[in-house]
Amino acid sequence: MEKNKDISTMLKEAGILFGITIFAGILLGFIYELTKDPIAIQEEKAKQDACRAVFAGASAFEETTDFDKVIEMQTFDEGVSIGKIYRAKSDAGETLGYVIESVSSKGYGGDIDLYTGIDTSGKIGGISILEISETAGLGMRAEEVLSPQFKDKNAVNFTYTKSGAASDDEIDAISGATVTTKAYTAAVNGAVTVFEKINEGGGANE
Repeated sequence: MEKNKDISTMLKEAGILFGITIFAGILLGFIYELTKDPIAIQEEKAKQDACRAVFAGASAFEETTDFDKVIEMQTFDEGVSIGKIYRAKSDAGETLGYVIESVSSKGYGGDIDLYTGIDTSGKIGGISILEISETAGLGMRAEEVLSPQFKDKNAVNFTYTKSGAASDDEIDAISGATVTTKAYTAAVNGAVTVFEKINEGGGANE
């Protein structure tokens, strides 16, 4: 008799636990449905804001996969990969240039993920850092020290120097953060390489 009572108790507790699990699943599904649209809107806004930060003259930014083959066929510096590419559009829908995401995995603290804006004339409008985990006071100064050095320069293959930039294609390294500077510059060069290939194919003038 006692054994039957124990089994009955166990079944009852299992049923309660099952009911709680089902309820929790339904609740999570409801919350997901309730929040997915606002989250998507915020993500889109964040993307547009990041693009606008490096390409102030555009009215809208449209993600494109037209150049996936260009990326696949291109050889980049070791540790550099290309992410999303956006067309920077005017009010009339004309392509003004591109915002190109590039990532270097060779940062001192991990990935350095950048957006680089380049107009159809080949001028860099700016660089926005999406992800960086470098040393505080050293590599984390990249936004302050490195980004401004690329702004309004022609998109060419850049090098870095520790003795003072002598030409437009040279970038002054962050003091004490050569590894960060090297990775950052490689990521920018990856974006420049993609732009050059797009430009060769006439894509920048579409």
